[in-house]
Amino acid sequence: MRQKLIVGNWKMHGSRASVKALIADIRQGIAMVETAQVAVCPPAIFLPEIEMLLTGTPIAWGAQNLCDQPAGAYTGEISADMLLEFGCRYVIVGHSERRALYGEGDALVERKYALAVKSGLIPILCVGELLAERESGQTEAVVARQLDAVLSHSGVAALREGVIAYEPVWAIGTGKTATPEQAQQVHAFIRERVVRHDATIGAGLQILYGGSVKVANAAELFRMPDIDGGLIGGASLNAVEFLAICQAAG
Repeated sequence: MRQKLIVGNWKMHGSRASVKALIADIRQGIAMVETAQVAVCPPAIFLPEIEMLLTGTPIAWGAQNLCDQPAGAYTGEISADMLLEFGCRYVIVGHSERRALYGEGDALVERKYALAVKSGLIPILCVGELLAERESGQTEAVVARQLDAVLSHSGVAALREGVIAYEPVWAIGTGKTATPEQAQQVHAFIRERVVRHDATIGAGLQILYGGSVKVANAAELFRMPDIDGGLIGGASLNAVEFLAICQAAG
């Protein structure tokens, strides 16, 4: 049976003081989360402090991005080995904000995914459609294209080492959320597409939902058979809300 996974994506938020306070509050309440896996992905500059604060706890941590090259003259980039040195387990690749704001296409996202797997990180591959794409009936085509970029180049075996996050772009930070039925439909589509390549990998693949997950809708979303947790944005910056979402998954 697939274990639920809740990952907090802090995006570009936080200060040394707020990070320390947030982690203290999450640590205090994490014992109430019985079965779900929990991780946080802070801005990279806070990873040394996160390592210090979370080592020895059941909470994992990761990064929001990585370079598609292992090392070299890539000013401003952070390598997989650097992330591993600070204890990262996860790394988010292909988030819609990276795709839309920084021009990261499917080929670049695939290279990042492949390098993360090769390096021993667990990539969280984000896929999802724009509102116009949903309204024109292109949701499955868009998600298939983004997923196939990895399947075509790295093979289905690479998905054994990763996590998928379905994030309808129109529901990120907007307060809008896909209904549990809408989310489940896409999650089932993703799983079936992977099952066609390998039934065992498809059945075991963790597929998270990301898109304005809140305490009010978390339990209903997580009850869907193919939704294995959440990639949580704004709510992950509030310890009470984040822990309640984690409990809903557990």
